[in-house]
Amino acid sequence: MRQATPRTDPRIVRTRRMLRDALVELLEEMDVGKISVNRLAERATINRVTFYLHYRDIPDMMEKMAAEMIEDIRAILQTPESGQSSARKEGWPLMVNLLEHIAEHFRFYKVILATRRTTIFTEQFLTFLTGMVIERIDSPEGEANLAAAGIQRDIAVWYGSSALIGTIISWLRNDMPYTPQYMVKQFMLMRRQPMEP
Repeated sequence: MRQATPRTDPRIVRTRRMLRDALVELLEEMDVGKISVNRLAERATINRVTFYLHYRDIPDMMEKMAAEMIEDIRAILQTPESGQSSARKEGWPLMVNLLEHIAEHFRFYKVILATRRTTIFTEQFLTFLTGMVIERIDSPEGEANLAAAGIQRDIAVWYGSSALIGTIISWLRNDMPYTPQYMVKQFMLMRRQPMEP
């Protein structure tokens, strides 16, 4: 997922990728509490000493992986639009880019977000999505819509971010039966439709 910068030693990038891939494989098989540094290093075909050159322990590795995941997502969302699907034209380009990125790295995201084996990634992702929702709500148009509908801002933020993460996780758990573009079109339709309890 993460691309090497010109200053990053390719061996470091390769080792971290091997460790990340090994962790994902192990998380497909067992709970995180059962994963030892020895088991992880063996799966990554490196030695324990090499692991400790990069991370203090497995929780440290997961924290750094979660931070890299958010960096990757931010970078994807800051790239210029490549195409003009109707969802992009109608103001949801960031969501299309986000879902395309998740689809491209399906195995990784399914394991870290949809398996319930680790929470750090879900928490970081929810924080990120909450920021996206706040940005949209705090726009002049968003504030006017909330005021006209009589919706409390903090409740709108909770609802919007929870609905997004819940839908993305369900999409992953169901092996992405819809394309990212179709998902975003559905988000747009639901947003326009008043939902009755």
